[in-house]
Amino acid sequence: MATPQDLKIAILGAGMGGLTTALALAEKGFKYIDVYETASDLGFVGAGIQLAPNMARVLDRLGVWQGIEAEAVNIEETSVRVGATNGELAHVDLKYIEKTYGYKHMVGHRASLAGNLYQGCLRHPDAIKFHFSTTVSKVQTFSPRPTFTVTPRDASQPAHDVTADVLFGADGIKSITRAAMLDELAADADPTTAATAAVAVKDTQQAAYRIMIHQDQVKHDAELRALLASNQVIRWIGHKRHIIAYPVSQHTLYNLSTTQPDSNFAAATNATYTTRGSKAAMREVFADFCPLVQRLLSYVPEGDVCEWKLRVHEPLPTWVLGSVALLGDACHPTLPHLAQGAAQAVEDGAVIAVVLARLPNTEPASVHRALKAYEQVRKTRAYALVEMAAASGRALHLGDGAAKAERDKQFAALRQGQGPVPDKWADAEVQREIYGFDCIQEAEERFDEYFA
Repeated sequence: MATPQDLKIAILGAGMGGLTTALALAEKGFKYIDVYETASDLGFVGAGIQLAPNMARVLDRLGVWQGIEAEAVNIEETSVRVGATNGELAHVDLKYIEKTYGYKHMVGHRASLAGNLYQGCLRHPDAIKFHFSTTVSKVQTFSPRPTFTVTPRDASQPAHDVTADVLFGADGIKSITRAAMLDELAADADPTTAATAAVAVKDTQQAAYRIMIHQDQVKHDAELRALLASNQVIRWIGHKRHIIAYPVSQHTLYNLSTTQPDSNFAAATNATYTTRGSKAAMREVFADFCPLVQRLLSYVPEGDVCEWKLRVHEPLPTWVLGSVALLGDACHPTLPHLAQGAAQAVEDGAVIAVVLARLPNTEPASVHRALKAYEQVRKTRAYALVEMAAASGRALHLGDGAAKAERDKQFAALRQGQGPVPDKWADAEVQREIYGFDCIQEAEERFDEYFA
């Protein structure tokens, strides 16, 4: 008799969500996991990433947290400052995080997170097979067994169809899987209103720079060396713009991530909505920020400025159709203001493994119900955090006026130990909601209720 572990699993995309899903399933004993990735390898663009306790909890259970933690930096405090003056609006001590949630709030390099997840997958060579340089061009069927078309980059290998028992679309903001699902749903409802990927994707009119400064570049600047040696996140805020900065990679790199109006980016230039940015244009965006920020930006090597378009999409009616499910940016892309994008994709992968391992049988109807249980554990929480991130960004980017005055009054009250933090990432109540949630425990405890 077939067990859930005998199911043939296909995962489209080897980002954080796809890697976590593959590893979590292999750790549960699943034996046939194929991961399809367009890129030729896991060459992630170098940028910092926040490793919050809710993410660390999952990674620890998957056996990869120790390696990530060893390369990361523990964040003990955060400072929110006026971009123009460097005057401090708020200071929040984060030392309580580990005692409260069981894990430190750390920051690291995206390559470290991806690399350790990948190495975790390589512990299961018989269960997980990676297909790099392979594009999925079409999802053809959703049930009872999903079928999709893959096209290897090697022209000597023909395009061919693949059939799986379960298909996961971890293929990002420009998800082929999501587009096909929306088309199918719309066709079932009304053939004249078939959806496309463009219908779901929404341009936020915001862009971001991702910057790394190496310790050797600032070795003669004592103030910047102190920033690099610190265990502090700093956020400089201004009208419609902010910079968040912190050390990573054992204090050898200083990471700066910005958000600003999308005035330099005429159009998305490739599948990841990234392009090489202009150092001069970047410095002009933050020309009215304080001298400390100006010095930091001056150290950025010409040609090392990478710019992202920030895009999201409207909440989807469902993440599941037949034996196909979406995860990560394919179904809940978010603005970066809560630093939870990757963490939420990791939660997705962990929950998927729980619900499939709990299957009473391998019938397609049962697979569908298990995937709907995954959706019930994850969907409301993910969309709540997407909205919270957007709201936090709106508060941080206020220009002069009554709303900004009220926000700054809240910052002033915070300095007296009263009230919430307008920067929701640093607010204790928000942290409790995000960091205190154990997605694996939630899925285990509520599976029977949701599966029924």
